[in-house]
Amino acid sequence: MNRPSTSPDRSGPVTPRGQRTRAKLLKAAESVFGEKGYERASIADITRKGGVALGTFYVYFPDKQSIFVEVVDDLGTRLRRLIGESTAACDGRMDVEREGLRTFFQFVRQHPNLYRVVRQAEFVDADCYRRYYDRFAKGYVTGLSRAMEDGEVRRMDPEALAYCLMGIGDFLGMRWVLWEEDPGLERVLDTAMSLIRHGLDARPASPSRNNVKSAASRAAPAKKKNTLRPARRPARGARS
Repeated sequence: MNRPSTSPDRSGPVTPRGQRTRAKLLKAAESVFGEKGYERASIADITRKGGVALGTFYVYFPDKQSIFVEVVDDLGTRLRRLIGESTAACDGRMDVEREGLRTFFQFVRQHPNLYRVVRQAEFVDADCYRRYYDRFAKGYVTGLSRAMEDGEVRRMDPEALAYCLMGIGDFLGMRWVLWEEDPGLERVLDTAMSLIRHGLDARPASPSRNNVKSAASRAAPAKKKNTLRPARRPARGARS
């Protein structure tokens, strides 16, 4: 386990029938790995789930780890493509962020085993696990950098920002789609976008009244305290 992933042949089957068979194996593997886990899953489970002969599996994949890596890579590719298509017509970066989150939630709903499969990759194939996030972040960095150039997003480290935003989507999807189906996801989106907009808005934040007061007090010269001791009053009965 955790053998470094090789570079599989991405050309795929040439014939339409071969492409359909391979797609059935990948879909079945996504389900089996999500339900049983990598260790308990077997190639026989995958072929049985996909309605494919056991021997046919080896026409497309040499072993169980190879199809697992392909499942993770394929999920990442489809998710990135879907988000790209859904945000292509958005007017500004904030619209891209909102629509991208919505599309991610929809993808999680359609692929409930996404989280389980991807997280297993950390222990099955560390390179595959990192590649899943690195590829996602790469496209994110490109979009954020462009938004910074256009003045829509204030300048900061685009890669660090990309991972911050990816983390927001990851945990929101886990909580409000995977753990508990919430029909009111627009409320969740509103909250997320309020946070994102506050952090990404290119306009400088207006100082609060307290900050203005604090700044003014720091600028004004401090009043000197009277350190002189009061004169001693003569004691009773003292002679003048």
